[in-house]
Amino acid sequence: MIFVVTGTQLPFDRLIRMLDEIAPLLDEEIVAQVNGCRYLPRYVNTIDILPPDEFDWLFSRARLIVAHAGIGTIISAMEYHKPVIIFPRIAALGEHRNEHQLATAAKMKEAGWVYVATEKDELQSLLLKPDLRPLCSIGKTASESLIESITDFIEH
Repeated sequence: MIFVVTGTQLPFDRLIRMLDEIAPLLDEEIVAQVNGCRYLPRYVNTIDILPPDEFDWLFSRARLIVAHAGIGTIISAMEYHKPVIIFPRIAALGEHRNEHQLATAAKMKEAGWVYVATEKDELQSLLLKPDLRPLCSIGKTASESLIESITDFIEH
C-alpha cells in the first residue's frame, strides 16, 4: 500500500489528481489523507483527516510514503524506515503561502535522504520502481552521544 500525506493546512488537489492518473499503472492500493481535497479521485482512496492512531497504523503498514514537503512527515518516514517521495507544494500555484517546501525538498534531496519529484513524469517514474528503499532512517529517540553532549553542556 502507498500512503499519501498532503498535510493539514491546505488541500493539495494537484498531487491527488496526478496520483489518480498514475494509479491504474500500479498494482497497489493508494490511500491518501487529503484534508479538504476538491478533486474526487477514481482510483485513490481518500480520507479527510485521520485520528493519530489511524494515521500511525496506515503509516506503519505502507510500503511507500508520498508526501508534501512537510518536515514532520519526512521525519516520520525516517523513523518508520519507509522510503518517501516528496512532492513539494508550490506557492506560485496557490498551494502554500511561500516556497519553503521547494527549499526543503531541495535540501533533503541534496542530503540524499528522500526521493523528490516536482513533475508528474518524475513521480510516475519513481512510483513504478519496485525496489525503492529508505534513503535515511533515524531512531525514535536521540542518540546516546547527543544525550551525553547535552547533559555535559547542562552540567557545566
